[in-house]
Amino acid sequence: MDFGFLAPYRPQLLSVLRIMTGLLLFQFGVAKILKFPAVPMFANPPTLSLVAGGIELVLGALLIVGLFTRLSAFLLAGEMALAYFIGHMFKTGSAVFHPLLNGGTLAAMFCFACLYLASAGPGPWSVDASRGKA
Repeated sequence: MDFGFLAPYRPQLLSVLRIMTGLLLFQFGVAKILKFPAVPMFANPPTLSLVAGGIELVLGALLIVGLFTRLSAFLLAGEMALAYFIGHMFKTGSAVFHPLLNGGTLAAMFCFACLYLASAGPGPWSVDASRGKA
């Protein structure tokens, strides 16, 4: 099946991917740092979770608006890789690599989405594009 009809919209869809990825990461930062909404697993986060929340809050916001997109996405890809290997892989006490079993599916998906954004850039609907830095 050919989905060539979407080809003319690739630049705009790249912007949509960037915006939605940023929004979804931003919500985790808001929950960890600002405690909104009150998520029980983020009630008393350890220091590492606060650092991760700060990164997700700031870099997620930069992704949403498309400012310093490549750098922000690259750093977020690294953070999500660390989240997977530190927070999920050894969650059960022994190394469980399979994301479905260790709860790391979102971290893995965010990692590769951000890695793609770091290479593809922000798309046309971004501050970077308006500055000519895309």
